[in-house]
Amino acid sequence: MRTLDWSTLFGERAGRIQASTIRELLKLTQRPGVISFAGGLPAPDLFPKDLAAEKVAAILREKGEVALQYGPTEGYLPLRAWVADWLGLNPEEVLITTGSQQALDLLGKVFLDEGSPLLLEAPSYMGAIQAFRPYGPRFLTAPTGEEGPDLEALEEVLKRERPRFLYLIPSFQNPSGGLMPLPARQRLLAMAMERGLVVVEDDAYRELYFGESRLPSLFELARQAGYPGVIYLGSFSKILAPGLRVAFAAGNLEAIRKLTQAKQGSDLHTPVLNQMLVHALVQEGFSERLALIRRTYREKALAMLSALDREMPEGVRYTRPQGGMFVWMTLPEGLSAERLFQRAIEENVAFVPGGPFFANGGGENTLRLSYATMDRARIEEGVRRLGRALKGLLALA
Repeated sequence: MRTLDWSTLFGERAGRIQASTIRELLKLTQRPGVISFAGGLPAPDLFPKDLAAEKVAAILREKGEVALQYGPTEGYLPLRAWVADWLGLNPEEVLITTGSQQALDLLGKVFLDEGSPLLLEAPSYMGAIQAFRPYGPRFLTAPTGEEGPDLEALEEVLKRERPRFLYLIPSFQNPSGGLMPLPARQRLLAMAMERGLVVVEDDAYRELYFGESRLPSLFELARQAGYPGVIYLGSFSKILAPGLRVAFAAGNLEAIRKLTQAKQGSDLHTPVLNQMLVHALVQEGFSERLALIRRTYREKALAMLSALDREMPEGVRYTRPQGGMFVWMTLPEGLSAERLFQRAIEENVAFVPGGPFFANGGGENTLRLSYATMDRARIEEGVRRLGRALKGLLALA
């Protein structure tokens, strides 16, 4: 029998598929005693476990034939209608996806060709880079920070290039935690309208604001202005449970139809039972649940910032998020976050080095911390350990 050399059988696209850095790091964090600030995981104690058990039993008892049967690719109509009402749309403008990660992959499949210019923030969501890269785009980037992307740099890119779309996270960005102010959102939208630029707004963290209210999304501002060029991605992962893998894409009907056709060849439809469960969960105590999540993450963020203020040596900078799940840290020039990670693991604390969040390289001295899954005591102890690791690295510099 001939031996198969699988590496010679894979297509060219397979060579561009890379393992997720976070997924690989999470394997290390399974060791006993490790305090992990690595994964962007929601707090499991906030999952509606009891309510979900009750609702699943009722769904299977009353509508089991629907829940366990094939469903339409567009999604379970009552859930699409709920999302449409939430966003002020028609249900036809909403596609339910199997997590936002699938929506990103569908966008790549529909919009990108080999060498297509694609504009991202730097840093940007690692999962988006991973989803788009197999389609062979030419990544264009503009720096981003606590107040969103640098619009001057973005405009310079747009003077030279015509990207297929701009992908960004205006609210509590992953990984930076940045929040784009309203005037910047309005200016960005004006730039997009002037150039006919498609904007993909990933708003997975929209409800995780720590203040009194959230800012209007780019999508909402575009609808008010009559501009159809913003495609909106939303998710139930951070506000209900990520294991359900239920999210949505919304926007221009022609774009949604094409994404729906791409989804047909991907997985036919998102699991109907999961969609029905999400629809049932948002009908009962949803506003109160969102308030609890906001309050909980705000307390965790303040605990982490207080600990960082005490433990971090001079020259280390970090963001002070107004929502979301992340703190973004910048080490003094010349220090490597990868080297710090090696020392941190020895101290039994983990984080994500920042390099993989940069599509075109860079960010070697940056890292992301997530406070979402830890209680106050674990956050404080984890930051103490991180401080020890960093001071040890500085002593060698």
